[in-house]
Amino acid sequence: MSQAREVMNEGTKVLIQGGRVIDPAQGLDRVCDVLLAGGRVEAVGEGLGDELIRRGAAGADPGVEVIDARGLWVVPGLIDAHVHLRTPGETHKETLATGTAAAAAGGFTSVVCMPNTRPPLDDPIRVEWLRMKAEREALVRVYPAAAATEGLAGERLAPYGALRAAGAVAVTDDGRPIARAGVMRRVLEYAAAHGLPVLVHAEEPELSAGGAMHEGPVAAAAGMPGIPDTAESVMVARDVLLAERAGAHLHILHVSAENTVSLIRWAKARGVRVTAEVTPHHLLLCDEDVAAAGFDPNWKMNPPLRSAADREALLEAVADGTIDFIATDHAPHHAEDKDLPFPEASFGIVGLETAVALLLDAFVPGIISPSRLVELLSLRPARVFGLPGGTLRPGAPGDVTLIDPHQEWVIDPADFRSLGRNTPFAGRRVRGRVVRTLVGGRTVFQLAGAEVSHR
Repeated sequence: MSQAREVMNEGTKVLIQGGRVIDPAQGLDRVCDVLLAGGRVEAVGEGLGDELIRRGAAGADPGVEVIDARGLWVVPGLIDAHVHLRTPGETHKETLATGTAAAAAGGFTSVVCMPNTRPPLDDPIRVEWLRMKAEREALVRVYPAAAATEGLAGERLAPYGALRAAGAVAVTDDGRPIARAGVMRRVLEYAAAHGLPVLVHAEEPELSAGGAMHEGPVAAAAGMPGIPDTAESVMVARDVLLAERAGAHLHILHVSAENTVSLIRWAKARGVRVTAEVTPHHLLLCDEDVAAAGFDPNWKMNPPLRSAADREALLEAVADGTIDFIATDHAPHHAEDKDLPFPEASFGIVGLETAVALLLDAFVPGIISPSRLVELLSLRPARVFGLPGGTLRPGAPGDVTLIDPHQEWVIDPADFRSLGRNTPFAGRRVRGRVVRTLVGGRTVFQLAGAEVSHR
């Protein structure tokens, strides 16, 4: 968000009234009000509207915007810590404007964008440029992750101190694994010295070379080239040992395999500073679904959808806390990149506008409580990356997401704000919908039909 947009909110008050306020950071889950002022949370409690009316009668607090949140969840603004905004260089796939509009529509008030752009974000000038461009054009807060190595080539380290000063919140060569162990060791040591998390796309390139989907009976029966789960897990094993020696913060991106989950549990038990994320699509789908969909390229992603047993292991890891949070790995592509035979199509799907509905519909209540869902999508990514937000405590940023947990709708890519239409969930009926998103007290998304009043 730009400073100009923040200033716009300094004299504005917003009362979100009568919603179910869910804030795991405060252990809060009850019907009450939230008052935003000056772009921040001023108060959370019951009867805040009555107090404003009394103060208004006395000539104070004129022009308060009132949002009727009855029947809605009112939660800290959601944070997606793994997003590809394709800027610079691939704006035919996504722009800062379209990507952050998609984020806002999905309830995300902050995103961490990956550096595998063209050119990559391996230079502090590029990181500073992106940060300043986002301040002008983005609807939500954008935090850049910078490249771990120059040109994402896995050889020479990028200048971490300067990158952090320019606004980078982490380093990663996401999209490309760092194959050489000696380089990875230096990455971890250098990042630890500069207080930056290292995000790893765990993939052993010789094991995954030429693969298009999970290596297993489904791929074998179809004659599809496979990517074994060990391509992920052997790199995780290497990296947690190197991180332990370096005293670094290692974050495993888009975990997909049961063996990886076991390694993360082992590493955490040893006291290694390791965190991990999982995507909604890896929690919901498996390789059998790829075959059932006729090997539609919109079902192709990296890491691939793995076996049903892997999917169950991921769900268990979310339930027991081994997985720290959920991120979408939003990866928009032009239609030409996907309109190809499955083995030749690009990897990746979009996810910002469908994540909340897919997760709520499939897992809440039951496997995940409402509070746990908010923790996975807001509090935990904020804490893992040291970002503002993740709570509605007084003084916190006025970033708020309003969710109708009962509204049913059908996912239609034609309605996406993202330029990407590449989703395996097209036509799926889901329950739960984001109806409003506020960043710094300012509405950046409002579903048609959500009304506002003023006092």
